[in-house]
Amino acid sequence: MKPLLLVALCCVSACTWVQLESSGTQVRVVASDEPLTHCAFKGEITTTVTNRVAGIERNSIKVADELETLARNEAADLGANVIQPQGQPVAGEQRFTAHHCR
Repeated sequence: MKPLLLVALCCVSACTWVQLESSGTQVRVVASDEPLTHCAFKGEITTTVTNRVAGIERNSIKVADELETLARNEAADLGANVIQPQGQPVAGEQRFTAHHCR
């Protein structure tokens, strides 16, 4: 029974639970050190996802992808077309700034 549970947890930990909304497709991600000239600041975004399932650490790349996807979706709601990470993900949380650039 335990091997089956382990296989199920491994499969779940690899799943992506966050989907990019159509408005989020219009938001691009820039490097944290990229200068944002000709951009208007729209706000700060903090995203959070589950980084552990049943005590098992989820794939860090999947977690980072989901955090970015959530930020892109939220940035679109703010009228932004660019997000910039303000650091690396920590314990399933990451901060971004949102901007509207020409």
